[in-house]
Amino acid sequence: MFIMDKLVVEGGKALKGNISVSGAKNAVLPMMACTFLAEGQYRLDNVPMLKDVKTMSKLLENMGADVSLKENSIAIKTNGHTKLEAPYELVKTMRASIYVLGPLLARHGYAKVSLPGGCAWGPRPVNLHIEGMRKMGADIKIEKGYIIAKARRLKGAHISFDIPSVGATGNLLMAATLAKGRTIIENAAKEPEISATAKFLNAMGAKIEGIGTDQLIIDGTDSLHPADESVIADRIEAGTFMIAALITGGDITLENVDPHHVAAISTKMADAGAIVTEGPNWINIHSKGRIKPVDMTTAVYPGFPTDMQAQWMALMSIAKGSSIITDSVFLDRFTHVAELKRLGADITLDHNVAVIKGTSHLSGAPVMSTDLRASASLILAGLVAKGQTDVSRVYHIDRGYEKIEKKLQGLGAKIWRTNEQLIT
Repeated sequence: MFIMDKLVVEGGKALKGNISVSGAKNAVLPMMACTFLAEGQYRLDNVPMLKDVKTMSKLLENMGADVSLKENSIAIKTNGHTKLEAPYELVKTMRASIYVLGPLLARHGYAKVSLPGGCAWGPRPVNLHIEGMRKMGADIKIEKGYIIAKARRLKGAHISFDIPSVGATGNLLMAATLAKGRTIIENAAKEPEISATAKFLNAMGAKIEGIGTDQLIIDGTDSLHPADESVIADRIEAGTFMIAALITGGDITLENVDPHHVAAISTKMADAGAIVTEGPNWINIHSKGRIKPVDMTTAVYPGFPTDMQAQWMALMSIAKGSSIITDSVFLDRFTHVAELKRLGADITLDHNVAVIKGTSHLSGAPVMSTDLRASASLILAGLVAKGQTDVSRVYHIDRGYEKIEKKLQGLGAKIWRTNEQLIT
């Protein structure tokens, strides 16, 4: 028997008020890895205090860096005593740990990095990282669950992805900054988190062109230097709270957010009946009545993000009519369907296509988180369900949402964290 946190939600409250969107974990994690490209002192601000950030901090410390987390800021000091191995014990808990591969190989000519999460060649493979670095001259082999990479000095190369990969784009981008010659990455990921990483690298002295496009051009340099940066807002957290406003019939203003980063979400929100108002760094979502059914297909940025698929499904579950959700990015990302159905959602799943028949109301019930975004969808559904919803295994949501229950409480939600005893 052991004790685990859960979130308890009592639905029925229209959420209203202002919240500040936290920094993006998918931007800060590669930025933290960038610090291995040059010795010295770094400072990152607007850092979300999340489990993944703390895990990455432990990894960097294990590899020889000095890391200090304080009030949404992180100070990192790297030195000449870097340990060139990322062990399984830390990497297994977070796929983003693989971001240290590129910087270590580019700077030190060697890296030994555990395959992340025990899932190397599944739906989120690391082969694109490996193939790209091989094109840059690296000798790479996989032994006993570890990627072992060697290169006297990486060389510029022309790399073209069959499909855009955020992780591979970020890793190869970092590696190319210290390679000899020019590297061109075609069909590169265009996500804001990649652009943020590229801008940080340029602040460190890198020479990167094409930021924000699908063609990145990197002219390698002999050395980089430390820099300070503020992390961009988390567009997935922003999108989740946008849905929270509409699903509860509320009125929420999001501060510290770039409206351009959530444009695809805003468009769908307006189609579903929300009134969307934007400023330079804020968005207001106001409900104006019953939610309209809206079909949605996920796509790479700037399309509708797969990380918002589960939350959109929660919204559509109480729409007035039927809608179709297709996930074209991850074909098997539907573990939340069974749990939403426990709350009364009417969902039929066929491979990567879900048909949702909106119902007039959901009913509270015990549900279980299965992954980060599934957790968010269950909380959103709980906010509108009649009665009490207990969401267990919320360690998933703590990986990507900073103090989510505190933020929701500030908007008037009845939600609190407690713990439960589980029998093993």
